[in-house]
Amino acid sequence: MDIQHAKLIAAMTEYDKGDAMRIQHFMKVHDYAVTIGTLEGIGENLMSILESAAILHDIGIHLSEKKYGSSNGKYQEKEGPEEARKLLSSLGGYSNQQIERICYLIAHHHTYNNIDGLDYQILVEADFLVNIYEDNLSSRAIENVRAKVFRTKPGLDLLDNMYDVIKEQP
Repeated sequence: MDIQHAKLIAAMTEYDKGDAMRIQHFMKVHDYAVTIGTLEGIGENLMSILESAAILHDIGIHLSEKKYGSSNGKYQEKEGPEEARKLLSSLGGYSNQQIERICYLIAHHHTYNNIDGLDYQILVEADFLVNIYEDNLSSRAIENVRAKVFRTKPGLDLLDNMYDVIKEQP
């Protein structure tokens, strides 16, 4: 891990201070995203964007709960980008293009159609790997997510190895 992402993790941990569950969540999503991205062989800039988005992907939860009384994914997508933009700008070290892509990923990480890049695909898969466990999804729900969302070989391999579900035969 580089110093930029270590500082971002520290800043996000401070942002989520006292909320160990959410801190644990983004750390796990980050680790799965890095694992999938590394195995997919994505480039350095895309990996940096992916790592940052994975760390910040749920930054809109607290504001959503405060404004709407809910942590619904659509509220997170609405409230998260501006919070992320403020945090990234305060830390420095990100180009405007990187910040825009990170914010775009945060604004779409609960939208599973029209996935427009490998960074987006990997973020969604990493988040699902964690959410399946944390939300105790049924085997049927896991099968559905596998069929409709997962596309990368490393993501599929992680999913299949973590969760014992019957898969559709090709």
